[in-house]
This record gives sequence, structure tokens and C-alpha cells, in this order.
Amino acid sequence: MISKQKYVLIFTSISLCLPLLASAQWLETTIAVGNSPIALVYNTTNNRIYCANYGSDNVTVIDGATNSVITTITAGDHPLALAYNSTNNKIYCVNVSSGNVTVIDGATNSVITTITVGSYPHALVHNSTNNKVYCANGGSGNVTVIDGATNSVITNVTVGNDPWAFVYNPSNNKVYCANFASDDVTVIDGVTNNVISTITVGDQPLPLVYNSVNNKVYCANEGSNNVTVIDGVTNNVITNITVGDEPRTLAYNPTNNKVYCANGGSNNVTAIDGATNNVITTIAVGNSPGALVYNSVNNKVYCANAGSNNVTVIDGASNSVITTITVGGWPRAFAWNPVQNRTYVANYSGSTVSVIRDSLTGIEELTPRVSPLFLDVFPNPTKTILTINASTPLRTVEIYDILGSMVKTDDLNESASETTISMEDLSAGIYFVKANAENIEVIKKVVITK
Repeated sequence: MISKQKYVLIFTSISLCLPLLASAQWLETTIAVGNSPIALVYNTTNNRIYCANYGSDNVTVIDGATNSVITTITAGDHPLALAYNSTNNKIYCVNVSSGNVTVIDGATNSVITTITVGSYPHALVHNSTNNKVYCANGGSGNVTVIDGATNSVITNVTVGNDPWAFVYNPSNNKVYCANFASDDVTVIDGVTNNVISTITVGDQPLPLVYNSVNNKVYCANEGSNNVTVIDGVTNNVITNITVGDEPRTLAYNPTNNKVYCANGGSNNVTAIDGATNNVITTIAVGNSPGALVYNSVNNKVYCANAGSNNVTVIDGASNSVITTITVGGWPRAFAWNPVQNRTYVANYSGSTVSVIRDSLTGIEELTPRVSPLFLDVFPNPTKTILTINASTPLRTVEIYDILGSMVKTDDLNESASETTISMEDLSAGIYFVKANAENIEVIKKVVITK
């Protein structure tokens, strides 16, 4: 145990502290890239952003710290999608017109190899459990399974017609593939590469997203204006949720267990409760929303509105619109940089990437008071278990997120001056520990890393 230092801590009460915590978003810079940028991916190892440029057949590498362009890498014909392999620090770029995948070394940014796949490949996903990369081939109705270590093709799995999108379920080691033309989802075993099941969904399924809290898979069906909810254990359809017109993309908020669906035809975003699958609210955004990304540090959802050349920023707790930021022409893809808390937006018609910065503006402390309660919170930062130790018996310990919402609580008996709380189910970010002992409240900040 870390020894306690003998000093008096000064804090303000949580009722004063948390609501005054604020953040701001602004357009930090605009980066020139190749022609028709269409996809982005973030390299967590080297803090870089990769941008696939559909019109110039290359990939731009951006430094996540400085926003400067490091290099431009030649890819295949019409690069369409990207995936990051965190196990081997590689970037995979699918080239739709040349029917192959370019493999890029994340450390050197050099091309390692080019892998032949099926016809008109559309999407990629990485299986981190078995270190495999899956490529959906829209023209040949199959999925190419690639060994992430050797970059060799393991097998080709027959799926439905025009496979278009993926999501990976790490809880059960399954890959879900949405087949646009056959209105179904193929479930592939991550170990054997066998097809486990084919699930009938709505018309023209496009994006998929995984709910890690309740082990569910959500499939947005553009043609039937609904979202199919699939049980991640049984692969049975739980329900179908009516959303807006032409749902085009999904994002998951693990902090509040919500699923967001951008509806391109009705210019709004549907917020869905991840526990009950009920629609919480519908949020008006810009024209033709087509991309979403979640910021776990500040609990925000970003929506790219291609038709109005802007990005709507949504509060993840209240589902209210915080602000709208003008970006380049036809924004259509995101990547989020958690190190600098930047959101990158690929502007397809502008041949640029807009960088949105999100940072805390600080806390205004009102009339702080001296507390006789010593509170020790360690380790800080933490990833898994947080230990709370006090100089006097505790009554309650509560964990609040950065917006002031309580996310965890622990009631203690009168003799307990130490407790532990699991933080594994919380996203990376800043939280506040409030300890109560004999009507004395003390607050300490803790950072969760992943």
C-alpha cells in the first residue's frame, strides 16, 4: 500500500465542482491530403492517422501530435477502407477496383505486401483474439480471411450477396458480416472460420456496431428504416427498432450504454438505450449525416453531415447538441485520437482532413474548504481496480464521470476505511471519486487508461 502523507487536502463539494467542468471544441487546422479522402484509421502504437484517398490511389499518413503529413503511400486502385492491426502494428488498406489489400508497416510506413482478395472488396475488420483480418468482397459474395502475422490468405468464406460491413464480437470471438443485397448477416467463428449462422435482418443492411456491455450486435437497415438487434450469445434477433429514414451508420457509447444511428434521409440521429433497446430521443443534425464517432474522454458523439459540410457535436449524457463545426466539403469519415483528444474528419470533395480539437477549459472552484478527511486513491492512473483509502471510516464512495453523472457507487459499513472498485467496464477518461464520512465529503480526480 502507498503510504499516506500527512497533510490537509483542500477540495470543493461535488455540487459545486462537477457542473462547472466544461469543455470546448473548435476547428484546429485543415490538412491537405490526396484526392477524394474516403476512410480514416488511428494507429494507437505510433499516434498516427492514416487517410485512404480514393481518387489518387494512395494513403496519407498524419502525425497525431503535430498534425503534419509524414508521408504519402501508394496503394492499389481506389482505396476504400482501412483497418488497424494493433497486434503487429500494421495498417490494411482495401482497394476496391484492383481487388487487393495493401499492407503497411505502422512503424516505417512502408508497404509490406499486397494481398489478392475477392472482387470489389468493401470492408475490413481485425480479430484481435486470433490476429486475423477479414475482407468483405462485394462482387464475389465471400470474405477473405488473412493471417495477421504472415499476411497470407487462410481461406475464403462464402457469405451472402454483396457483403458490405463488419463488426467483431470479442466476447464470443465472432465476426458479423452484413450482406447488403441478401438482407442478412453472416456470423463467422473467429477460431475455425466456419459460418455459425445466417441471420435475417431488414432491407439493405449496411453498418454494424457492437454493444460490449450487453453483448449485442446492432445492424442498421437502410432500406427498411430500422435497426435489428442481435443477441451476441445466441445470434437470435431480439427486436427491430424503428429509426429515421435511410440509417447509414452506427456508433456505440459504452459510458452511458447507448447506440447512436445517423439517418441520412431524415437529417437526424436516433439515440437508443443499450439495455432496453428503446428509442431515447431523436436529435436533429445537419444534412445527409453519414458518419459517427465516439469520444470516450469527454463523452461526446460526433456526426459528419455530408450535405451541409459540418459536424454536429452531441453530449453523450444528455443527447443534446453542444455545437456545430464547419469543416470541408462532403465530410464522410472519422478517426479519433485519444492522446491529443482530436477528431479527424475526411472531406471527400475537399481533398482535406479537418482536425477538431476537444479540450477541458478547467474547473472554477467556489469557496473551497479545508477537510479533515484524508483520502488516498491509487493507482492513479488506473486500468482495472481502484483502491480508495481514508483516514476515517467511510460511509459511501461514488464515482462520477466528467459531466457529473454518477457511474458507480459503493456503500460501506461503519468500520470500513478502505474499499476497492472495479473500473474495467468504464471507458478511458477523467473521473471523480467522492468519499463521504460522517457528513464530510472529499473529491479526488482519477484518470482511467485502457
